[in-house]
Amino acid sequence: MNQRFYSLDVFRGATVALMILVNNPGSWSHIYAPLEHAAWHGCTPTDLVFPFFLFAVGNAMSFVMPRLEQAGDAVFWKKVIKRTLLIFLIGLLLNWSPFIKWEADQIVFKPFSNLRIMGVLQRIALSYFFASVAVYYFKQRGAFVLGAVLLLFYWILCLQAGTPGDPYSLNGWFGNNIDKDIFGEAHLYKGEGVPFDPEGLMSTFAAIVQVIFGYLVGDYIQKKGKSFEMVSALFVTATILTISGLAWGMAFPINKKIWTSSYTLYTTGLAIYTIATMIYFIEFKQAKGFLLKFFDVFGKNPLFIFVLSGILPRLLGLIRIPNGLTDEGVQKYLSPFGWFYEKICKQIPGLPENGSLVYAISMIMMYWAICYWLDRKKIYIKV
Repeated sequence: MNQRFYSLDVFRGATVALMILVNNPGSWSHIYAPLEHAAWHGCTPTDLVFPFFLFAVGNAMSFVMPRLEQAGDAVFWKKVIKRTLLIFLIGLLLNWSPFIKWEADQIVFKPFSNLRIMGVLQRIALSYFFASVAVYYFKQRGAFVLGAVLLLFYWILCLQAGTPGDPYSLNGWFGNNIDKDIFGEAHLYKGEGVPFDPEGLMSTFAAIVQVIFGYLVGDYIQKKGKSFEMVSALFVTATILTISGLAWGMAFPINKKIWTSSYTLYTTGLAIYTIATMIYFIEFKQAKGFLLKFFDVFGKNPLFIFVLSGILPRLLGLIRIPNGLTDEGVQKYLSPFGWFYEKICKQIPGLPENGSLVYAISMIMMYWAICYWLDRKKIYIKV
């Protein structure tokens, strides 16, 4: 049975919308707490966005995999390798974009020497690749067992290869040294104040399992069809995974930045809760409304709109609008988006977080308008 579940489309679109919201504040210095990542251990609503997206990647895979299995090995490998390389390359180019920058009053090329190699799209590419191979060759039961083994294996690696007594800290986590050795410090993310990549190689182990779980849930939903038995089983599974994640988190802390195994279980449980609730209201109660259509539009071109939301601010950053002088008499500039925040959103009365949030919501509406236009024209950009 291969029914189409509108709720899965809405789930994917809502995840993309939230990703744009948390990635585009007016000011990174003024963000409401739920829209910030946990400083290290812990999980905020923002920390749910990326694992939910990987879970949605697995859901989508469950609709495609039967056709690939029928087509055979040659078609499978061609499709999966091509898609993996394209997504990884797009992520790499996104990190490098827009390839030029202002330096003093001259435009110069951005060097490759300090280009970040990994990133969100690169993690999606690697997780998609290994999860696809696991599902194709080991089928549902084997993929589940492999996922469990990977989560345990990653935990053991952290304990054995990490700093004794402090294996889960920024300095004690073993994966950072591996990323430094393979990529070099210059090619790692610097957001933590030191070279450390939250989308590094070793933490990808548990991210792969997130996609596998997404596939297994999507496959189960299709096979069971629109039944209360299916929804009930989803809620039970969600409860088991969420409690297991919290329990495991007492020994292996829930942490997005090193993507711990407990984090995978916990966020997968919450993702299943969300999908089960959506299925109940959308598929069974026939819930309708603008909000569902709003999110559905985002889900039609998810990777394209994510890339656009990353590259457009950088492109517009090359446009410089004079904005007074520094104390030393040097000209200051704003980009068009920066001007919109400073001159409009920032002027909103109240807490500075209000203006920053209004800016982020404005970005969502702008990208939604683009998605809506693409949908009306039946333009769907696939990778």
